[in-house]
Amino acid sequence: MRKFSIAVFSLLLGSGVFGQDLHFAQSSQTPLFINPGAAGVFDGWERATINHRNQWLGAQTQFMTTAISADVNIGKSHLNDKAHLGLGVMFFNDIGGDSNFGNQTGSITLSGILPMGRSGHIISAGVQGGFGSRKADLRGVTFMNQWDGSTFNPTVNSGEQNTLNSFVYIDASAGIYYVFDGGKSSFARDNDFKFKLGIAGFHLNQPKMKYIDGSSDFLQRKYVGNIGIESDFVGQPLGIEANFVQFVQGGHYESLLGFIMKYRFQNSTKITGNTQDAFIGIGCYARFKDAVIPTVVLDWKGFHFGISYDVTVSTLRRANSGGSLEFSLAYTNLDHSLFKTRARRF
Repeated sequence: MRKFSIAVFSLLLGSGVFGQDLHFAQSSQTPLFINPGAAGVFDGWERATINHRNQWLGAQTQFMTTAISADVNIGKSHLNDKAHLGLGVMFFNDIGGDSNFGNQTGSITLSGILPMGRSGHIISAGVQGGFGSRKADLRGVTFMNQWDGSTFNPTVNSGEQNTLNSFVYIDASAGIYYVFDGGKSSFARDNDFKFKLGIAGFHLNQPKMKYIDGSSDFLQRKYVGNIGIESDFVGQPLGIEANFVQFVQGGHYESLLGFIMKYRFQNSTKITGNTQDAFIGIGCYARFKDAVIPTVVLDWKGFHFGISYDVTVSTLRRANSGGSLEFSLAYTNLDHSLFKTRARRF
């Protein structure tokens, strides 16, 4: 029974029946998934991120999601006080369940970034366009009418077709993003403060989902709002990072709140840029009415590593008592000191 429940539940989640996208817990490490306007809006020059999530450890079937993204600044001044562009690319692959439901997407993001002088205020707007493909095979899935009284009998005709259509669709998204960097012009090495706010719409063209010939399912529009704060404690080797993300899609809602306490074990030199801040952080995310997610992060020399584990507290535990393990690994070129000349690239 558990195999049937998990297999069908995974298929429904991936399709237009529930209309919800797959997600990551570490929202601060998935900027292009949260808002296209975030492309190119970060300290430094280039950024690349890998995310991997193993959903429902210990289940009789596997659910794996892997994402790769990268974004760069184009025309950004060293003091970040002039209008410029951000360019990002993103790919992700998700496959799981007894149906081997596959969901692959790729996209390109372009943003226009407008710093408001040297005040620390930055506003950007981004558009994202790409493709998606989906496929599934129902030959490994059992159905309720195949229960013969003592077990699921695969020789019993379920009355269902064995496969679903494989298809490709075009996707379009857009977003607006605002950042206030309060430590932008400060010489203090422990006085950084950032405030982030954004709103975005994904699947704005509502692509049609052609799982079955003649079907009229479509991918629901998804609206995402996010707010975040990063702050140092002046005079202390401590800092905090807090994020809240609200997803709304097709009448379904997901609220994700995260709080990380960081300890700085290496101080940066803002004048020369030869040394960068290094942090270790411990905290927790919470997906309302679903899971609590203990998280550990490490920032060192431009690298960010995060590991988290979803502890399911909702009724989904009836299908599987295991949680979900998630990793993130990112690198950002943080050549951002006030008076350091950026190395010339050939």
